Amino acid sequence: MEFRVLGPLEVWDEDRELSLGGPKPRALLAVLLLQANEVVSGDRLIDELWGEDSPERAAAALRVNVSRLRKALPQDVLATRSPGYAIRVEPDELDLQRFERLVDEGRSLLARGLTADASERLRDALSLWRGPALADFAYERFAHTAIARLEEIRLAALELRIQADLALGRHDELVGELEALVAEHPLRERLRAYLMTALYRSGRQAEALDAYQDARLALLDELGIDPNPALQELERAILRQDPALDVRAPAPTGVREAERSILVATTHEGRVDALLAVAEPLVRHPPRVMILARLVPDAAELRPASAWLEERRSALEARGVVARSASFTSTAPGEELARLATELDVDLLLADAPDELLADGAPDEQLAAVLADTPCDVALLVPRDATPEGPVLVPFGGAEHEWAAVELGAWFARAAHVPLRLAGAAAVPEHGRRDASRLLSHGALAVQRVLGISAEPLLTPPGEEGMLEASRDAGLLVVGLSTRWHREGLGPARLRLAREATAPTLLVRRGLRPGGLAPPTTLTRFTWSIRT
Repeated sequence: MEFRVLGPLEVWDEDRELSLGGPKPRALLAVLLLQANEVVSGDRLIDELWGEDSPERAAAALRVNVSRLRKALPQDVLATRSPGYAIRVEPDELDLQRFERLVDEGRSLLARGLTADASERLRDALSLWRGPALADFAYERFAHTAIARLEEIRLAALELRIQADLALGRHDELVGELEALVAEHPLRERLRAYLMTALYRSGRQAEALDAYQDARLALLDELGIDPNPALQELERAILRQDPALDVRAPAPTGVREAERSILVATTHEGRVDALLAVAEPLVRHPPRVMILARLVPDAAELRPASAWLEERRSALEARGVVARSASFTSTAPGEELARLATELDVDLLLADAPDELLADGAPDEQLAAVLADTPCDVALLVPRDATPEGPVLVPFGGAEHEWAAVELGAWFARAAHVPLRLAGAAAVPEHGRRDASRLLSHGALAVQRVLGISAEPLLTPPGEEGMLEASRDAGLLVVGLSTRWHREGLGPARLRLAREATAPTLLVRRGLRPGGLAPPTTLTRFTWSIRT
């Protein structure tokens, strides 16, 4: 069997392409393949396939499409597993997995100085692409974020291949390719750095410096930020004709590991201190760049907002935090924030929770755009009078966004040197319900494996009353959103926690992009989770 998503969706059985039926079975298969060998819940499948337009008997409609897809595939490929379904894919049967394996091998070869082998392996990986990923679903809502993430990892692999080719002295032949790539992706600073390097090595110093100015203007015009420190240092190296820029393996000065960052977005000046109290520990351990963003509705507010943001950035720099800032006008701040997070490849978007979310329990149009379209994890802060000092408490039931909450809670706990507690329901023997200790131990083991820190299990009486009581001595409460947030918003239990908990509360939605705890080697993978 061969499953292909790096282009239009195709399934091949030996030399025969399988017919998958109508649009819904094909879309169902695409969703399952993006989470190959993992259970995807029925609720999530319904949400992905129909969204807000789900039929009255959505569960029955899903079963019908599962049956149609199962008939099109060989026996036992599509499995029913509570609470949903899983597609069984053997090693290298899925082109995405082959791509990830080849890129990992290419990166490893590059790190060992075997640049020719690395270049060849990365070319093999890129040759698996038959056009834009999931091209036949380009207009389907469920595929938008996945397509963007797949394109991101393709570009990351392409950048690795270009890095290898630069080390091999192929700068002359790279200039034209890089000029085309920069025109197509003007905000990708790594491509800009490679173009400057290739031009300089080709004896075109003036054009290399012009390329830097083009990059600076593009970033200021589109995002309102200056080039990153690596790109600025590369310009200085070109000006002084630094010998380190000559051909040498594995990479030229100024083309370093990709900058990792978090984006902190605020709409209220009075809430920025609460946001920074959470963000600052995160960017210190491990080191990250903090990008401050302020979007204002009209031009009259832009100048004071920019000045205020620069004051905050300067104060962070004085405390040893590497910070950048961006402020601009927008009538669609949700879409703009999602775009900014995408363009800057941030690990986390941290923003203040809108008052309307706590009033209505449901995201408005702009917040829904942030939650639906941002490729990284999103955390919405409900501030309190107290700063986040004390244990981090994470209610944990094993759902998708709750794993992201565990990751973020563990990240903060390690950075702030405070205990981490995973909370679940105590047993209710009269109803035949066992306690959640086994599930909590699963989460605790994942935290120990990735971070080497302990997570204390905490059993609470079922329901929000028990969780509220448990949160009273917490310094920070980190709550994963429901997988049904599109249709149900926060839901009664999470809404009550957000409104009444005494600790500052983070509401977390998991993104496709690997989060802040992900090792650098995972950034060219489609997704990553602490549980794997």
